[in-house]
Amino acid sequence: MTQAAAHPLQVEHGGMAACPACAVMPSAQALAEAAKPLHARLMLSLPTAHCAACISAVEGAVLAADGVISARVNLTLKRLSVEAEPQVSASDMIAVLRGVGYEAHELDAGLLNTTETDRQGRDLLMRLGVAFFSMMNVMLLSVAVWSGAEAATRDMFHWISAMIAIPTVVFAGQPFFKSAWAALRVGRLGMDVPISLALVLASAISLYETTQSGVHAYFDAAVMLCFFLLLGRYLDHRTRAVARSAAEELAALEVPRARVLVDGTEVERAISEIAVGDLVRVRPGGRMPVDGVITEGASEIDRSLLTGESLPVFAGLGMAVSAGEVNLTGPLTLRVTATGADSSLHRMADLVAVAESARSKYTTLAERAASWYSPLVHLLSFAAFGFWMWRTGGDFRHAVNISAAVLIITCPCALGLAVPAVVTSASGKLFRKGLLIKDGTALERLAQVDVVVFDKTGTLTLGTPKPTNLADHSPQVLGVVAALAAGSSHPLARALATTATPARVEDLREVAGYGIEARHMGQVVRLGRAEWVGTQAVDVTATYLSLDGVVHVFTFADHIRPGAEAAIAALKAQGKAIKLISGDTPGPVADLALRLGIADWTAGALPAEKLALVRGLTEAGHFVLMVGDGLNDTAALSAAHVSISPATALDAARTASDIVLLGQNMAPIGDAARIARQAKRRILENFGLSAAYNIVAVPIALLGFATPLAAALAMSLSSITVSLNSLRLK
Repeated sequence: MTQAAAHPLQVEHGGMAACPACAVMPSAQALAEAAKPLHARLMLSLPTAHCAACISAVEGAVLAADGVISARVNLTLKRLSVEAEPQVSASDMIAVLRGVGYEAHELDAGLLNTTETDRQGRDLLMRLGVAFFSMMNVMLLSVAVWSGAEAATRDMFHWISAMIAIPTVVFAGQPFFKSAWAALRVGRLGMDVPISLALVLASAISLYETTQSGVHAYFDAAVMLCFFLLLGRYLDHRTRAVARSAAEELAALEVPRARVLVDGTEVERAISEIAVGDLVRVRPGGRMPVDGVITEGASEIDRSLLTGESLPVFAGLGMAVSAGEVNLTGPLTLRVTATGADSSLHRMADLVAVAESARSKYTTLAERAASWYSPLVHLLSFAAFGFWMWRTGGDFRHAVNISAAVLIITCPCALGLAVPAVVTSASGKLFRKGLLIKDGTALERLAQVDVVVFDKTGTLTLGTPKPTNLADHSPQVLGVVAALAAGSSHPLARALATTATPARVEDLREVAGYGIEARHMGQVVRLGRAEWVGTQAVDVTATYLSLDGVVHVFTFADHIRPGAEAAIAALKAQGKAIKLISGDTPGPVADLALRLGIADWTAGALPAEKLALVRGLTEAGHFVLMVGDGLNDTAALSAAHVSISPATALDAARTASDIVLLGQNMAPIGDAARIARQAKRRILENFGLSAAYNIVAVPIALLGFATPLAAALAMSLSSITVSLNSLRLK
């Protein structure tokens, strides 16, 4: 056990001014404000993006535009996030993307939804149905040819097949043709170029054979090729939809319309038409459409989808509510404080969407590999065509079939999905457990963690200490302590500030690292550390008031945060070392450590000592996860390899952290570490599957053992396999 004696400048809850950073709170908040981006964030949908080569092409083109600071493509969501100077507009970005062959549409920042995704799914399903119907009919006609039809009869069946197959390929193959044409128009080779070329070649060869009364035509193969390519793309679309991201989970909570009170009458309006200050009525069972403050009514609120907490909470007058929460039992009237893009729900969704699109080292590796795809696959295809023309003595049909098979079978899709499919699936699972990932590389870093450092108050405990000995103090003492406590936002101060009517004090000021000082009835009064007020500290969480030469002790009790035991047990089971560091006195820290089974704990720690602990562990080669909530934890949170803060943490702590715990229950922290390790394994497995597929499949096609139809099946299966593997996170 590591134990530090109570420090003479003890920070955390051994005295009222337990956190010396409280004195510099204004500057810390100013730094947090300064860290906020001074640029615009644009969100655009990319319906035609579908492979790793698309990521490189889109991001490269956008980053080359004037005023663009960063660009990230989320392939799973088919969404582009752009951070740019204020003068850059969505229409500018759409024009840039059109110039490199990509269709793009601006997403309504206030009304994110999955409508576009659903539309794409319906479109693919319709084309798949047409291809299937045509395929069955063409195959029936082919049976007659295979059965021995000759001369005019055979030619008739071929022409009938052509009249069915060619319109079908033109219609059903549009997703491939449009994407390929958009790429070729700007001199770029994408994945759909070889696919489209294979479809055109199969149809053209068949039509040529028919016009020449040839024995062989491949209309059935052309239509089947189109069908299986569409089937692969649709199944890939569905598996991505199953791996629903946290951003989509949040977007699904947004309400498009609300009932606004106008002169006492309810009027239904679109969210975009509602302004701050409007009154909105929310009926029982309805979801909050905006952020607001309750002005009328009382009810219970279900926040489970936002925080992971299953128990409803009471909502009454003056209480703030957020968009996405569900009103359970009684009608409520809200005065709108934020709506649309400014609502907390949308800001959270936007933050997560950006995090899911972040580039990790694995993403960069996938993009580099995919950048070689287009030139290499076409070189291989042309080389195969030339070789087989020479080998077969000029058999054009055979050489074209092998060339088409090579074009189709090489698949960068699996490589492009290897990372984003896993990250999206993992973020969605963690969000449903109550954890919000702010930084896209956090999962990658969390998988490496071997030491977890916990703060105490507000982290392992609820951070809502309650005074235990108020009855021991006179009304005069309580009035003075309430007046002094009002000058700080420390948890102990907040607990005392409302205990009595504040007395009149003057010259109120906070002394960094010590406490609050003022003048009362001509005398100096102090509230804070034991040493500062001239007494010895008791071995419980307490703060001290010096009044009229007498020291009054205020003691507190706090409760362990739900799920703390489960989280620590899970982390230990994963082989991680657990440390507890707190500014509180040794007594409460030792008691909590004993109850949670933490052998390595430190009490009386200053913010600098917390930072030193994290840095020391890092320098020793460890990967540290820091879990904390206060300003005095901010430096340690920033220095850690990865960090987590509760949603109740101060803004500066939440800003410094990579992951936010939305609810009170800490158990998901153990799940997060486990899922992060699983995600890393799945990404590496996906890379392995993709590499193994191409190593095996490409030589088979080059040697002439794969028809274009077999190549289409193999390519589709490789993408689906990677997507399904990404869903195996538990």
